[in-house]
Amino acid sequence: MRLFTFVVGTVLFWGGMEIDFLVRRRTPRIDVINKWVSRWAKTMLCVFGIQVVARGPHADQGELYPGRDARGVGRIFISNHQSGVDIPVLLSVIAAHAISRHDLANWPLLGSGASRIGTLFVDRTSRRSGAAVLRQIAAALEAGEGVLMFPEGTSFPGDAVHEFKPGAFNAAHRSDAEIIPIGVAYGHSDAYFFKEPFMTHMKRVGSRRRLKVAVEIGGPLDSAEPSVEMKDHARARVAELAELAKVRLATDA
Repeated sequence: MRLFTFVVGTVLFWGGMEIDFLVRRRTPRIDVINKWVSRWAKTMLCVFGIQVVARGPHADQGELYPGRDARGVGRIFISNHQSGVDIPVLLSVIAAHAISRHDLANWPLLGSGASRIGTLFVDRTSRRSGAAVLRQIAAALEAGEGVLMFPEGTSFPGDAVHEFKPGAFNAAHRSDAEIIPIGVAYGHSDAYFFKEPFMTHMKRVGSRRRLKVAVEIGGPLDSAEPSVEMKDHARARVAELAELAKVRLATDA
C-alpha cells in the first residue's frame, strides 16, 4: 500500500511542479524545483512512517538549507550513506541536486522524474562517467545550485563512516564552493541498504510502522585546503556529526 501511495504521490507532485513551471515563468527554475522536491520528500517520508528530526543551521528554524551561499555560488552538501532513503531524508532539509546510481535513470517513472529535477547520474565503474558528472557539478555550482554528494561512494550498514573519495573535494576546490557536512543516523538497522535489490530494501523499510532519523548539519568547511587534507578533515567532521545524531536518537527514544 505504501509503495502504491508513493507512486501516486510522486505523479501528483510531478504534475504540480510542471504546472508551477508554467505559472511562475519569471521564477528561477531551480527555486521551483527545490520547493516541490522538499514537499515531495517530506510527504513521501510521512507515507513510509519515517520521522526526520534535523538540527543545525536553518534546520533549527524549520527552514530548507539554501543551495547557494551569499556570493551566489552553489554549495556541496556531504553526508554519510547508510540507506536507500538517505536522499529523500536529506532533500527534506536541504536544497540540492542529488547524485545517484546510473541505472536509476532507466527506471519507470522514478528515473524520468529524477532527471526532470536535475538528478546527476554516475556510473562509479566508469572514469568517463565520473568525469562527466564532475563537469555537471561544476556547472550546477556556477549556476548557484546545491549538490548533495556521498563521498563514501556507496551505502554501508552500521554507524562507521568509511573512507571518503576525493571527487566532492576536487569539485569544491575548483569552484570555491562551501562544503556543508551532515551526519545521519537511523533508529533501526532495517534502514540499512547494502548489496541487495533496491525493492527488497524498500519493502523492508516500508514494513516498519515507524522509523526515526536524526540529521545533524554542521557549519561550512574550508574548501581552500588541498583535496587530500580536506577529505580527511571532512570525513572526521561527518563522523562526529553522525555520532551526535546517533546519541540524540538514543536520548530521545
